[in-house]
Amino acid sequence: MKYYILVGEASGDLHGSNLMKAILKEDSKAEFHFWGGDLMRNVGGELVVHYKERSFMGLTEVFLNLIKIFGFISFCKRDIKEYNPDVIIYIDNSGFNLRIAEWAKRQGFKNHYYISPQVWASREDRIKKIKRYIDKMFVILPFEKSFYEKHDYKVDFVGHPLIDAISDRKTVPEEEIRKIFFLGKKPIIAILPGSRKQEIIKMLSVMLSIVADYPDYEFVIAGAPSQSFNFYKTFIGNRINIGFINNRTYDLLSISQAAIVTSGTATLETALFKVPQVVCYKSSNITYQIAKRIITLKYISLVNLIMDKPLVTELIQNDFNKKNLKIELDKILDLNHRKELLKEYDILEKKLGGKGASEKAAKLIVSSIKD
Repeated sequence: MKYYILVGEASGDLHGSNLMKAILKEDSKAEFHFWGGDLMRNVGGELVVHYKERSFMGLTEVFLNLIKIFGFISFCKRDIKEYNPDVIIYIDNSGFNLRIAEWAKRQGFKNHYYISPQVWASREDRIKKIKRYIDKMFVILPFEKSFYEKHDYKVDFVGHPLIDAISDRKTVPEEEIRKIFFLGKKPIIAILPGSRKQEIIKMLSVMLSIVADYPDYEFVIAGAPSQSFNFYKTFIGNRINIGFINNRTYDLLSISQAAIVTSGTATLETALFKVPQVVCYKSSNITYQIAKRIITLKYISLVNLIMDKPLVTELIQNDFNKKNLKIELDKILDLNHRKELLKEYDILEKKLGGKGASEKAAKLIVSSIKD
């Protein structure tokens, strides 16, 4: 059967690649066309557009690239028609994907959504579109199932694919990681500034502002595959106790004592690696003011949303500064705090439903098409 998969960023590329592998176990003759990244390309099939080509962050950048975005939408519709898939699988990235889904449903294509848009965070009215245009929805967060049921829409909770991605990774010894990336023997504090250029520009300078106050630790930046080292070098400058690991975030987290993390999927990844963290986020004032008025959540980190309490500290907008960051980092470096936090992380992992998310979703997708 033929599968058309739409992904818009690095995390979607990871989950998309694992879903493709799982589909191949259920359907050995599966053919793929996809908008994704290198991980999906490594599985096989045809990469139509790389997610790096349409990585726009914030309302301002989206507005400035509207012509390009509408061009992608038109091209995607033509490509789907030409490929004529048995099913279209959307992964997160709701702004683009729901536009395509509306059109595809009218054309008679079968629409499946893996990893729900965050309609529970803002613009709840998008549920009407989802109910109208999405044939099957597979959710990965435990509270999403009851949220959708409240709106009279049946979904399948398959568990979180990050558990598989982390448990199935090849384990690299700490000594080897330190040797490969020229890291010293000091305990490591990981810095995860995000993957998009605009995000990193907003976050990384403040994250690095506290480095000199911690001479007994080595700070190591998790570089995103979409950015070059020269870009990060402009923030590092001449500081000597800052390391850099590119596209190996899991290896970095596996040897870290603490982490400073930009809000997003990385907060959950950090928790699953059992690393104490401070969650940070800052955007332009215009974007922040608009977001404040449309987002209805108590928390911004997935860790706190799943646990429904402020388990990890969130420093947002003006609260994200050197003084507050240092206070919160001191707290998570305390051994007693760490011990209590790790117990909560274990509870969090159990709530996520265990291993096998990709396999469960693949089984449901393939059996649905056959039916």
